[in-house]
Amino acid sequence: MSTIAVNKKQAAQQDFLPLHGTDYVEFYVGNAKQAAHFYITAFGFQPLAYAGPETGSKDRVSYVVRQNKLTFMLTTALRSDNAIADHVYKHGDGVKALALKVDDAASALHETTSRGAKLYQETTTLSDEQGKVVISGIHTYGDTVHLFIERKDYHGVFMPGFRAWNNPHFKVPDTGLQYVDHCVGNVGWNQMNPWVSFYENVMGFRNILTFDDNDISTEYSALMSKVMSNGNGYVKFPINEPAEGKKKSQVEEYLDYYNGEGVQHVALATNNIVETVMDLRSRGIEFLQVPTTYYDDLLDRVGHIDEDLAPLKELGILVDRDDEGYLLQIFTKPVEDRPTLFFEIIQRKGAQSFGKGNFKALFEAIEREQEARGNL
Repeated sequence: MSTIAVNKKQAAQQDFLPLHGTDYVEFYVGNAKQAAHFYITAFGFQPLAYAGPETGSKDRVSYVVRQNKLTFMLTTALRSDNAIADHVYKHGDGVKALALKVDDAASALHETTSRGAKLYQETTTLSDEQGKVVISGIHTYGDTVHLFIERKDYHGVFMPGFRAWNNPHFKVPDTGLQYVDHCVGNVGWNQMNPWVSFYENVMGFRNILTFDDNDISTEYSALMSKVMSNGNGYVKFPINEPAEGKKKSQVEEYLDYYNGEGVQHVALATNNIVETVMDLRSRGIEFLQVPTTYYDDLLDRVGHIDEDLAPLKELGILVDRDDEGYLLQIFTKPVEDRPTLFFEIIQRKGAQSFGKGNFKALFEAIEREQEARGNL
């Protein structure tokens, strides 16, 4: 057995919180039905499941949409005296839960709470004629939570309490989005390292990349970031905090408008970023644009790439290379009225990094949007 194989086997044996990727991302929103239709029509998700008064849920409704291995749940409150309504009033529409796939939800909860995690949801078993799903959960930064989802004994459409949601007259092609590549959290001043310690000590993650204000800065603003990854690399959570600059950074703007810490963006993987972005643009999704001069020396900076340069330049797709290969990425403008949540579209051609070479061009593009909003 090779040394690499032995190391991977040892890492798996030492991993007290084995995760198999993102099960779903849950958003608390003001109008779940309309939000679900947005993700269907604009991003190419397909209707999957529904829960509400008709299924026994009296305080909320949830619509679940899916595209390949990517699942979003959109949830809204049915009454005002409700934690969901309070969340939306405080934060606007945003990510509430990053739900993670596990083999044993009870064990996941025990391992994390015994290491200091704050309990969010006791281990709960949901059952119907299709089997059972076991759920538990812990708090993380801000009002964000991690749910542990054990569904190996369930064969239904999504989970107990939901029914299939479909409309035979409503068919929208997908856009080639595949799965969650990573989720980025924005935290307050001097809070990055405490949350890095949380992921290390409570969840068994490791810090695989660190970016300081020399890496992520422009003339006006800066931030710092550390990328946390679980043992098998299926789950990655970069954590951002503000850094001192001449003007307000994008993280500070987020914290102001979100009224606290939370998920800044979700990176969605695709196997063909040019086709995906062209499709998304045709459906009305707006993307940040970098100056065309970014492409003048692109091939000198990153070397050979398989893609033609012309469509990358036209669409504003960024390219970066690391020791493993290269990646292509682009960022939407905020998808809410508040300048908070946005999405990254990413295609990895071997690279395991996060586009360090693109930071300056990207953050200058974000600053132009901030300046237009009067928030720089």
